[in-house]
Amino acid sequence: MASVALKFFVGLRQSSPENHRSSVTVISKSLPSNQLHYRRLNVIAGKSSPKITGRNLRVAVIGGGPAGGAAAETLAKGGIETILIERKMDNAKPCGGAIPLCMVGEFDLPLDIIDRRVTKMKMISPSNVAVDIGRTLKPHEYIGMVRREILDAYLRERAAGAGATIINGLFVKMDKPTDKFAPYVIHYNEYDGKAGSAGKKVMMEVDAIIGADGANSRVAKSIDAGDYEYAIAFQERIKIPDDKMQYYEDLAEMYVGDDVSPDFYGWVFPKCDHVAVGTGTVTHKPDIKKFQLATRLRARDKILGGKIIRVEAHPIPEHPRPRRLSNRVALVGDAAGYVTKCSGEGIYFAAKSGRMCAEAIVEGSENGTRMVEESDLRSYLKKWDKTYWPTYKVLDILQKVFYRSNPAREAFVEMCADEYVQKMTFDSYLYKTVVPGSPLEDLKLAVNTIGSLVRANALRKEMAKI
Repeated sequence: MASVALKFFVGLRQSSPENHRSSVTVISKSLPSNQLHYRRLNVIAGKSSPKITGRNLRVAVIGGGPAGGAAAETLAKGGIETILIERKMDNAKPCGGAIPLCMVGEFDLPLDIIDRRVTKMKMISPSNVAVDIGRTLKPHEYIGMVRREILDAYLRERAAGAGATIINGLFVKMDKPTDKFAPYVIHYNEYDGKAGSAGKKVMMEVDAIIGADGANSRVAKSIDAGDYEYAIAFQERIKIPDDKMQYYEDLAEMYVGDDVSPDFYGWVFPKCDHVAVGTGTVTHKPDIKKFQLATRLRARDKILGGKIIRVEAHPIPEHPRPRRLSNRVALVGDAAGYVTKCSGEGIYFAAKSGRMCAEAIVEGSENGTRMVEESDLRSYLKKWDKTYWPTYKVLDILQKVFYRSNPAREAFVEMCADEYVQKMTFDSYLYKTVVPGSPLEDLKLAVNTIGSLVRANALRKEMAKI
């Protein structure tokens, strides 16, 4: 809905506001010459940043999800000595798994990691009025559905292929530099893959750190990045009979209503051989299982006979952290708080932020030959905020307007039936660009939106009397 709403909310963009050397493990290796240049970058390095001799810039990426995988690949291809540390190599985050079409091209994703190509969606109101969405999609357009354990592993493998060192480990803490260009010392437990292993305690010197370790980021805590509101996402993977799976072959469903969530939505998204059924909430976390049960009940006829094969729960950030950068440490993805309200989208923005942060480091370090400074990493935040801050703000407003009551949700679903709304919404979502609209259609949409909200408000007052 961001592309539609931007026309009614103008001017929303906001400006971004001990020496352990003897006992430290150092990973050092030379990179093949064909990996030294990932892309042509406009090199701007701080005058005070010294040249590095005898090695390349060394960066630790903490977290191996889409943000960490994309960052590590970009760094390694840009001439940076890259170490990625991830605790759960088979992590299956409770995530709807939807990715926009542009991500497939931008990140050169192979089609075999995409479980389903969704071309139809049903938006289902509190009173179970269903609106079919997707009539405006072109034949080649779709929303990709992925499993996070598959996508994340693929991006990590590609980073390793580019020259990054992948470590199965748990980041514990960091020792901050003793002077301006001194190294950080990271502490982590390294695992050998054996069940029950406590891990080997390891320390390592690095020049910069990218925190891509999710909503409960230890890197964020290490730099006093501040807290943020978060949602609890709860999801069950349900294996349903083949005849029912055919119904979800290219279809996803979204349910809204106080029963499934007071401030978000419930979903049924198709995967390779099962469906993911889930919901989320910020305001009523203790009731999350009750909302999940309601989501299953709303979809019961279509998932009847299904067997739950996996249960997942995880915190999802609701807005960016107060601080996303400190000296040579930057946050990306969920660690930074890059999940949109209203839609709850995070995969694309995680991967994009990881790549943008890494590109800033490659530029600032002149392909790993010079030390970076905070100003180099800050260029990533400025670019990010300029590009995406309006989208986040508008979706925040839409959530507050349309998710505040069941009558408002009825109005929201009614508005989604409009073909112009669908076209603008899908164009914005699939390509992450603000698409210019028709002034006449925009005016009609504004009138219809106001009408829907007026009817919703009147209905809310009548329901309050009852």
